[in-house]
Amino acid sequence: MPFRPRPWRAIVCLLCLLAPCVAEAAPYLDDLIGRSRELRLSERREWHRLMHYTDNWVTPGVHSLADARRFFLAADGKTNPQSELEATLAAFFSDIQETDKEQNPQCAFISRYSWLDRQLGFDPARLPRQPCKRFHEWRDTLNPQGVTLIFPAASLNNPSSMYGHTLLRIDAKDQDEKTRLLAYAVNYAANTDETNGIAFAINGLFGGYPGMFSMMPYYLKVREYNDMENRDVWEYELNLTPGAVDVVLMHVWELGPIYFDYYFFDENCSYYLLELLEVARPDLDLTRDFRWWAIPSDTVREVVKQKGLVRKTVYRPSNATVIHHRLELMSPEEQALVSSLSRGRASASDPGFAGLSPPAQARVLEVSHDYLNYLRATGRSPVGDPAELARTLLLERSRIGASAGDPPVPVPEVRPDQGHGTSRIGFGGGRRDGANFVELRARPTYHDLMDPDAGYVRGAQIEFFDFAVRDYSGSVGARVEEVTPLSIVSISPRNEFFQPLSWQIDIGWARRRLASGAEPLVFGVHGGPGLAWTVPDTLRSKTMVYVFLESTLQANTLLENNYALGIGPSVGALIDFTDRWRAEPYAREQSFFAGDTDTAWSVGLRQRYTLDRDWALRLDLSRERQEKQSWNTVLLSLHHYF
Repeated sequence: MPFRPRPWRAIVCLLCLLAPCVAEAAPYLDDLIGRSRELRLSERREWHRLMHYTDNWVTPGVHSLADARRFFLAADGKTNPQSELEATLAAFFSDIQETDKEQNPQCAFISRYSWLDRQLGFDPARLPRQPCKRFHEWRDTLNPQGVTLIFPAASLNNPSSMYGHTLLRIDAKDQDEKTRLLAYAVNYAANTDETNGIAFAINGLFGGYPGMFSMMPYYLKVREYNDMENRDVWEYELNLTPGAVDVVLMHVWELGPIYFDYYFFDENCSYYLLELLEVARPDLDLTRDFRWWAIPSDTVREVVKQKGLVRKTVYRPSNATVIHHRLELMSPEEQALVSSLSRGRASASDPGFAGLSPPAQARVLEVSHDYLNYLRATGRSPVGDPAELARTLLLERSRIGASAGDPPVPVPEVRPDQGHGTSRIGFGGGRRDGANFVELRARPTYHDLMDPDAGYVRGAQIEFFDFAVRDYSGSVGARVEEVTPLSIVSISPRNEFFQPLSWQIDIGWARRRLASGAEPLVFGVHGGPGLAWTVPDTLRSKTMVYVFLESTLQANTLLENNYALGIGPSVGALIDFTDRWRAEPYAREQSFFAGDTDTAWSVGLRQRYTLDRDWALRLDLSRERQEKQSWNTVLLSLHHYF
């Protein structure tokens, strides 16, 4: 295609009149654009990654995921890579001087400048290079040597991190494993102060928040995850060249004031960090499989899959995990002392403490101090001055020369990237109320209570868009059995030291039997608070029991008064007989008191046996009663995770 002059040349001519030093700008710009067209630079993957272009879903062409107008120098730059590249080259001839509030385009878009310079070989005599003092001072402060991908585990009580979260740590040249906390982290998140989980979920689903990159000290994020939210952290040190690390920093710099519409499922923290890595390593295609949703653990799995990209992994347990571990090493008497000392109810002069061996005394004081800090971080400080109590515990510990000698927290055998796939499909058959059926069940994402726990948080369930179709023998035939857009369950056991609240909610459609015998799909919202406890090991099983107080709102035109409102208890247990075999006996009752006066209940037993990481067998047995009609169901199914 022959080169044709563009309207921007009038702007460059004006610059020439104002700045004699760029008198050669227009001819040289013509030359640069001509060569960029010959090399087809605007079609290169590197340029598309720098501009965050992605293919349109329906129409031909591309569009940028960036939504801030200031990111584009051409009027149609969001959808026209060639136009944006030409406007970018023209902007580089600007003689704007850098101030605290303004940057020259070469500096504001420094990663674009660097890449185009490498491709076209800018002549500094005809296109003077700007010093970009602010960027270089910022980079020198970071003193970068490497990049580490950080994955904090899921936190169901934080609506923005129900799936977990990812961020990048910039590792400095003079840091080691003991000083990593002093590094800086690159974070992408929705820019909002919203604390209401439902409001956040709704706005996050539909791009209601701007998502922005930010830099912050890594120790602040570790404090947030480890201390306040009790989330274990996994660190994946990446094998990037110094040049690739510089590209990451240059692109982060130019994305600083830029926002992207934040979407909870796909255009989230994990997706954009993958794009950032693709800018640094254009040979990587990390985002290909995340067009519809990007689950943090899946994106970490994709990074680990790239040969040679991950150099090593480090496990950083949360304070709560460390305290749990050390409490398990103690006798009941020592645990009682920790509870009393950390709350200021006892002192080191108590006979029970004085009678301990020096290593045991050291352990009790250390754990008491750690637990006191946990109480302070979670806003549950004991009565009195917690700072003075912490100082007293440290002084007592300094008087004991012995070491507790406790082993470190063991690293989990399965990392988050090594757990089962988050998508699932199941096929099975069974019998319900005298009729045989076959069932197909599918779930795009993510994990339920009966899935294998390895790599996931035990007692946590998050499912989106789970649905089941059954084909019954006889007159019923094929039908949709249930559709659940959202189901969240958090079963968190309580004890003397940790007292979380369990909770659950699910929203969707399920079959309900009416007095006439019909079973329409009824929309329902169901959930409520609960409590859970761990049962001391018996029969070599790991058991958690739970109880919930659940309320239910159902709606359907076939219901009497078109709706039903009920409340009732739910009890059950998660029993792990082995690492492969889990059982969940349960019983539920709902007493409908508005719109319907029925008392419905169900009892059952669910079992899962893991065949390998991505295959499991399930056996579900239940008996249900609705509208004074009772029936049994048995279902055997095979589930595959991918």
